[in-house]
Amino acid sequence: MADTAETLLETPLASLHRDLGGKMVPFAGYAMPVQYPAGIMAEHLATRAGAALFDVSHMGQAELLGEGAAAALERLTPADLRILKPGRQKYGLLLNAAGGIVDDFMVANLGGGRLFLVVNASRKAVDLPLIESVLPAGVTLRPLPERALLAFQGPQAVALLAPLAPAVATLPFMGVAETQIAGIPVLISRSGYTGEDGVEISVPAEQAAALAKLLLALPGVVPAGLGARDSLRLEAGLCLYGNDIDETTSPVEAALVWTIGKRRRMDWDFPGAERIRAELDHGPARLRVGILPEGRQPARAHTPVHAVGGAALGGAAMGEITSGTFGPSLNGPCAMGYVAREHAADGTALELLVRGKALPARVAATPFVPHRYAR
Repeated sequence: MADTAETLLETPLASLHRDLGGKMVPFAGYAMPVQYPAGIMAEHLATRAGAALFDVSHMGQAELLGEGAAAALERLTPADLRILKPGRQKYGLLLNAAGGIVDDFMVANLGGGRLFLVVNASRKAVDLPLIESVLPAGVTLRPLPERALLAFQGPQAVALLAPLAPAVATLPFMGVAETQIAGIPVLISRSGYTGEDGVEISVPAEQAAALAKLLLALPGVVPAGLGARDSLRLEAGLCLYGNDIDETTSPVEAALVWTIGKRRRMDWDFPGAERIRAELDHGPARLRVGILPEGRQPARAHTPVHAVGGAALGGAAMGEITSGTFGPSLNGPCAMGYVAREHAADGTALELLVRGKALPARVAATPFVPHRYAR
């Protein structure tokens, strides 16, 4: 049998990851660093306290070009994109006809009929053809495989970057700017997926390694891998596609109703609107919630969730964990999952069936660690 590692794609920073001692693992078809020698916990805490650099070049980047780009993309999402001003970005969902989530994505208005999109690595082969299928004449989709993407995250990230890219200092949360860092042309957005302040930087692939080395040379900056990225986003209560949301999950079930624009709720002209409207009116059967297990043992994805006393009876679970880990900032385990609506209120006691034993837990509000985005 052929070695599957031979079939994995690599980002433009693959050599740098190995030089830094990154432990490479398969992820979404790519060889990606899960951690560096310092370890996941150190990388996580460094992001919370200072600044860390993540390679997210496996994500899909594309431009949607044409004056009707926003209206065209609205055929697939309930986000109100026509009110998105130049220099601004927002989070959105692509939906299927049944109201399930095809993917979550970021979209920025660069002005002049240019939208910049970032989609998940595991879904770009689905998303881009889907978007292309709804485009009218005069609107075109241009994938950008020749670009890398870096996430520079943490409370010190912007202060460290500002001397090299002054425009970032005044960039608001979810603001975007086309600028330069030490002469390297970049597109910067004040965003990220850690719950911390910071930026994401789209850069030509051939200049990505030079930019990464420049950022890693700044005082206190550490490289961070997939492990820290996962624990950070989970403490921040943010969804991971394929775990917490998928094509069977609606925005209402996923507690992502805020992504549906007010105007869109008047017209109901997006895919799956009938199901979503019914769930808003009557409540869905299940809801995504934060869950805090007691003790120190994490409850991993697919752990069954029961009402109190239910695990011992051996009956069917009323939900399951979709993401779970040990939260370094919490100094304890945290999780997200779906439970029956009647068990979704904050503070509700639950039982998790972990390795055949009932583990007490409770529903808890997310984020587990307060967001510290720029305001």
